[in-house]
Amino acid sequence: MLNVGKIEEGFVLDHIKAGKSLGLYEHLQLDKLDCTVAIIKNARSNKMGKKDILKVECDIDMLDLDILAFLDHNITVNVIKNGEIVAKKDLILPREIKNVIKCRNPRCITSIEQGLPHVFFLSDEQKEIYRCKYCEEKYSEPSK
Repeated sequence: MLNVGKIEEGFVLDHIKAGKSLGLYEHLQLDKLDCTVAIIKNARSNKMGKKDILKVECDIDMLDLDILAFLDHNITVNVIKNGEIVAKKDLILPREIKNVIKCRNPRCITSIEQGLPHVFFLSDEQKEIYRCKYCEEKYSEPSK
C-alpha cells in the first residue's frame, strides 16, 4: 500500500480522471509555484475504478478555479487547513476563458494577430460548448 503523507495547508484535487493529472499540473502551472506537489496516478476508486489525485501544499488562492473547472468540472477540490479538510469547493463552468485553449480556425484574427488573447465564451452550458470570441468557431479537443 502506497502512503502519501497528509498536507498541513493547501488543497487536494480528487476524482481526476485516471491519467489526466499531469495535464492538469501543466495547465494550472504548478511547476511555477514554489510549493510541494504530490501526483498520485491510477489510485483505486470505488466510484471511478481508477483515478488521479493532486496534493498541493500552498495557498488555495494560487489555484485558478476557472481553468480547473474548464478542464474538468467534476473534480473535487478539498481545502486543507491545519491538516484537516475545512471546505470543499464546487466547480462551475466559467462563462469565459482566456489563453487556455487556442482557436484552430486559420481565418480567425488570433491566427494573424500574434499578441491577441485567445478568448472563448460558454455558448451552450448543457453541451459544454465553448466558442471563440472573435470568429465563433466551436472549440473541439485536438485529435490525437
